[in-house]
Amino acid sequence: MKKILAIVLALVLMFSMTALAAEAKGEGVMTYAEYAAAALDSEVTIEAYVQAKQSWWDNKATIYAADEEGGYFIYNLTCTEEDYAKMVPGTKIKVTGYKIAWAGEIEVDGSDAKFEILEGSYIAEPIDATALLAAENLIDYQNQLVAFKGMTVEACNDKGDAFQYSWDGSGEAGTDADLYFNASVDGKTYTFVIEYYMCDENGVYGAETEAYKAVQALKVGDKIDMTGFLYWYEGAQPHIASVKPAAEAKGEGVMTYAEYAAAALDSEVTIEAYVQAKQSWWDNKATIYAADEEGGYFIYNLTCTEEDYAKMVPGTKIKVTGYKIAWAGEIEVDGSDAKFEILEGSYIAEPIDATALLAAENLIDYQNQLVAFKGMTVEACNDKGDAFQYSWDGSGEAGTDADLYFNASVDGKTYTFVIEYYMCDENGVYGAETEAYKAVQALKVGDKIDMTGFLYWYEGAQPHIASVVPAV
Repeated sequence: MKKILAIVLALVLMFSMTALAAEAKGEGVMTYAEYAAAALDSEVTIEAYVQAKQSWWDNKATIYAADEEGGYFIYNLTCTEEDYAKMVPGTKIKVTGYKIAWAGEIEVDGSDAKFEILEGSYIAEPIDATALLAAENLIDYQNQLVAFKGMTVEACNDKGDAFQYSWDGSGEAGTDADLYFNASVDGKTYTFVIEYYMCDENGVYGAETEAYKAVQALKVGDKIDMTGFLYWYEGAQPHIASVKPAAEAKGEGVMTYAEYAAAALDSEVTIEAYVQAKQSWWDNKATIYAADEEGGYFIYNLTCTEEDYAKMVPGTKIKVTGYKIAWAGEIEVDGSDAKFEILEGSYIAEPIDATALLAAENLIDYQNQLVAFKGMTVEACNDKGDAFQYSWDGSGEAGTDADLYFNASVDGKTYTFVIEYYMCDENGVYGAETEAYKAVQALKVGDKIDMTGFLYWYEGAQPHIASVVPAV
């Protein structure tokens, strides 16, 4: 059975889709290819899914949207503030307006457009456009969600600054200035922008977004990874939504995640990854969630001293050689007789929005990765109607080291989530003192919540949750 499970998992990882399929187009709606081929100033009708919102002002919204075929920039869409608030990432919309261009940017003019919010949800996976930056066909990806990896920050002006406020440096900190910065790859330098009014996935915009703050902290020479939207202004000028330190290349003899995923159970594996969270330490054994840019790893009972355990804060790079094993469907690295070392380097993974993936056949592809679940509804977890219970069967009690189990639903289906008592937060706090544990203790049936956590597996998905907040 173990060998069969390994083969099935490997095949799923190799051939599965990267995101849950978006719904088919409605009658009279253009495909992306038809939209792309349409003449400028002609009327177009599209159905797409909100990926990010750039601004709302005077009943006009500017939106990045996508379907599985391409990206759309919808400019000055006439809508109420109430409808704007409804258009969270993933929301399906239908828009009829005119296709226009400005400085090379192709967009839908929403000023006199008709639009409606539809049923459906889809979040696009970023396309790695690093190598495409120098390609003639880069424009084919205009307005899509893209990633740029291993970029080097370059000076953006004659003063040698790593960034500047406004395109010409005329802006100032503390104002609504966009941030401009340069980064290079393969000997060529490109310009990137943090749009002040572009919202993050939580609806936050401006200088409070993590992306804005990350660019303000950049230094020339920093190695960074980015995601954003391929906006065009007299050439590519990506609007960046996330900036993180670049993950370093794998060392010699170290497996890629794909090689690790394809490795047989009970075979020896060598990985390099970055600590994302620590679940426990006891009797010189540590259990750790780790990740690289390709996937997630669960390292079980890693032999290490308490001193080394303390060093492994989130972001820490480690190298582990052990055996790949499975338990109740959970794929892990057995650390009981493993060799490991702490390396130079730091990387924190971005959560993948897995809300729509909960019902997908390829959910297992994301096992052990950091994921987000948004707009979930708390459901009763037992016959008594409780919003949570101590231990999986309700046999635990408050004030003990019991895990918390709770249920939440989306799209009419209910799923089980867990707060592991011994999983540390980013500050090394664990147990009933963590914000996540206390948040679940305060839940009521019917509450709407957003969560992040790790996609643990036990006879199916059983996410280990690290954060629970009211839904945006």
